[in-house]
Amino acid sequence: MQATAVVNGREPMTVVARSFSVKNDYRAYSSMPPHHLARKNNGLVNGLVKSTKVPRPIVKSRNQLKERVTLVLPDKAKEGADEEQQSHLTYVGNESMPITTELKIVLPEDDVPRGTWPVFRMMDESGRFRRSDAAAPGNSDASTFNNLPEMYDLSQLRSSLISRHPHFAAEFESSELLRPSRNDYPDTRSTNTLLRAHRQMIRLRKMDTILHNAQRQGRISFYMTAHGEEAIHIGSGSALKRQDVILAQYREAGLLMWRGFTLEQFCNQCFSNDLDLGKGRQMPVHYGSRALNYQTISSPLGTQITQAVGAAYKFKLDALANPEKEAAIAIVYFGDGAASTVDFHSGCNFAATLKTPMIFFCRNNGYAISTPVKDQYAGDGIISRAPGYGMAGIRVDGNDVFAVHAAVAEARKLALRTSAPVMIEAMTYRSGHHSTSDDSSRYRDTDEVRRATDVSDPIVRLDRFLKGMGWMDDSAVASIEDEERVAVLRAMEGAEARPKPRLDAMFTDVYHEKPPHLVRQEEELRLHLKRHSIPYH
Repeated sequence: MQATAVVNGREPMTVVARSFSVKNDYRAYSSMPPHHLARKNNGLVNGLVKSTKVPRPIVKSRNQLKERVTLVLPDKAKEGADEEQQSHLTYVGNESMPITTELKIVLPEDDVPRGTWPVFRMMDESGRFRRSDAAAPGNSDASTFNNLPEMYDLSQLRSSLISRHPHFAAEFESSELLRPSRNDYPDTRSTNTLLRAHRQMIRLRKMDTILHNAQRQGRISFYMTAHGEEAIHIGSGSALKRQDVILAQYREAGLLMWRGFTLEQFCNQCFSNDLDLGKGRQMPVHYGSRALNYQTISSPLGTQITQAVGAAYKFKLDALANPEKEAAIAIVYFGDGAASTVDFHSGCNFAATLKTPMIFFCRNNGYAISTPVKDQYAGDGIISRAPGYGMAGIRVDGNDVFAVHAAVAEARKLALRTSAPVMIEAMTYRSGHHSTSDDSSRYRDTDEVRRATDVSDPIVRLDRFLKGMGWMDDSAVASIEDEERVAVLRAMEGAEARPKPRLDAMFTDVYHEKPPHLVRQEEELRLHLKRHSIPYH
């Protein structure tokens, strides 16, 4: 079977449907032991990587980029740029929510928004920043291609954006995304924070895709992707300080990535090898890092919410005892489904009454596994509950990395200033399955997924902005994708080749001294392995 394709505008070429032979190979290997299957899988993956690797031209100058930049907008995005910008966001179940450009956290003493709470957004799907709510209709960013800031100069970019969009002046001026770091980031060897954010969003998606496929091949036991939610991770992670403690659910790997967790560390955890910080005791994607102030993930839904309240209360006591100490908050992440748990209610009530400095961050991606939001609640999402607890709150476009960053930065300031909790609801869409144990096509239409992905992809939105600035083009983006894909494959293969944790790690790190019942269990296990000639170090 053959297919015809056009590559880089050249004459059509014949492409043999290699996927069929790959599928046949995998069928043949399905009865192999896991370690033999892993070696075969590695060979197939490496073969495909070699055959699909396309050399990319090196970008040498700004002129090369300007000549090649083509900003392709969806029809609706074009209409919004040329005439009226989009006024409402359409959510799962055709729910309509008004969009606002005003970064306003509603305080407990304020009047709550009438009707549906608005969604704070800075950048539309076109990659153009919005006009202010009070501005007259017209092009939302008419000067995108004129007077461009110096290539990769964040200071000039920030000044240019402030000049062009004065209604976002405060957000741009305070944005860490638009400020270079003092020293090079270890993973990008550059001080450019915005380009690192862009690369890490791509890295996260490549890691998710490859490790998800590795689970399907039997190489790891479980995986969960964050497809479509990358802006939440990177936007919020870049707005926090290292002293802030993160209590995540299980779909926030990008936060850990932003803080410096390497691809090798992610893969070591998923393959449960001897370098796994959790020593093989957790399911894949249940990451944790004491060094990066990221609490280990717990599978039961919502348990991290009440724990975060306790951590924030400790920060409050520390601040009272030592006002000179660097201030910190706790931030807890959870989904719309976890907001239906008792832990959510208990956590919100305790946080509000104890006045703890923290952020409740809800990723409302439309589904609690297979349950759509319309079957979860009859009210206006999750954010409408904040006033009932006496809590400040704001709703934000979770696919706009700039808006997420601004909302979290402002919420953090408010939480510290008032020593009180703030709730954020980020509206997004889960483009992938809930996990590798799930098949979302059984409860949602594939056309719905395609439409949502086509319109709201956060990486595409940031791509378009960078292309509009002349900082990126299709070739540069493709080069980054290739580099990150290869980096993930190398990290995965290295992790897969390492030995498993030592057997005695099963019985340590709970008690200071091993109690008699654990000593007895370890002896029984070693005797069992010896009796049945089961090798394990």
